[in-house]
Amino acid sequence: MFKLFQTPIGRLRLLAFAEGTSFLLLLFVTMPLKYLGNMPMPNKVIGLAHGLLFVLYVLAVIQIKIEQGWPFKKTFLSLLAAVIPFGTFWADKKYFRNQLEA
Repeated sequence: MFKLFQTPIGRLRLLAFAEGTSFLLLLFVTMPLKYLGNMPMPNKVIGLAHGLLFVLYVLAVIQIKIEQGWPFKKTFLSLLAAVIPFGTFWADKKYFRNQLEA
């Protein structure tokens, strides 16, 4: 696991997992709590964490695009994955995992 922290693509994989998990928590746990349970605080906390992780994920994708010369399509789909539920998990399987092994 510590090997993931040593490379930019490894850090991107960790950010993709964290961002995707926070997105799902926000969507399926804290939003119902906010609107059905009248509990807005979990939404604020997870929302703040998700926003920070989203920005870090975007910056990591841009960094790797510049360093490794990713084509536009791969960069665009990796960025688009951040706004679709389960998208970062798909991007990890499709693009990031293969690149780490190479």
